[in-house]
Amino acid sequence: MIRDITIGQYYRTESPIHRLDPRVKLAGTLLFIISLFVYSKPAGYVTAFLFLVFVILVSKVPLRFILRGLKPLLLLIGITVFFNLFWTPGEAALKIWKLTVTWEGIQSAVLLGARFVMLIIGSTIMTLTTTPTKLTDGIECMLKPFRLIKVPAHEIAMMMSIALRFIPILLEETDKIMKAQQARCADFESGNIVKRAKNLLPILIPLFVSAFRRANDLAMAMEARCYRGGEGRTRMKPLQYQRRDYTAYLILFLYLVVNAVVCFVLTAD
Repeated sequence: MIRDITIGQYYRTESPIHRLDPRVKLAGTLLFIISLFVYSKPAGYVTAFLFLVFVILVSKVPLRFILRGLKPLLLLIGITVFFNLFWTPGEAALKIWKLTVTWEGIQSAVLLGARFVMLIIGSTIMTLTTTPTKLTDGIECMLKPFRLIKVPAHEIAMMMSIALRFIPILLEETDKIMKAQQARCADFESGNIVKRAKNLLPILIPLFVSAFRRANDLAMAMEARCYRGGEGRTRMKPLQYQRRDYTAYLILFLYLVVNAVVCFVLTAD
């Protein structure tokens, strides 16, 4: 389960998506997520699904690697779908014991599950195709206008980048600790919820100690390199829009227009 988490990982390959400016990918991911909530009709989800398939094919990231990131969240998605399936009022379609499944509940559960899956996959593609350094630069550039209201754009971007970078490291550390404890006959599967929670203490304590140690080492390394925030800092490779970036913006704009037409014009009552 630990190895299935792909958030924060970078998949190294050559593709048009990898070569895009990080600002394009950040804006595209944000607009895609917003479209999932604005264009909430079935036709809108079909259009979003087709656009997502196109992006996956262009990114050249294996579909099996992308779908692997869904495994840790299947329980959360299942619980959400379950509550929408049985607690949405409407016309009864099926009755199981004291629970009633309605046609409206089935539609709501399917659409909500599809929304969650596409939201997660869309966000995962962004992190898989963008290095932490470029992601930091992109977030900082997009937050620059907020400096007028004293928002520390560089510091926020740096914290987000460090958090994403440390997710795979902490997951790997957790996997090593679990294997070490299992080699000492530790049992994490049997027993009730309380017992399982107690069995996790031999994992959580060394994991917290390791995380604080890594944070302290990182702080000392940054101080040794005279890091004092974003003031006066320059970049070796400044971000500059290329022709492919404007093409990507055009494709994104066409997706939003087509989605709007499909949802509000073709499916209008």
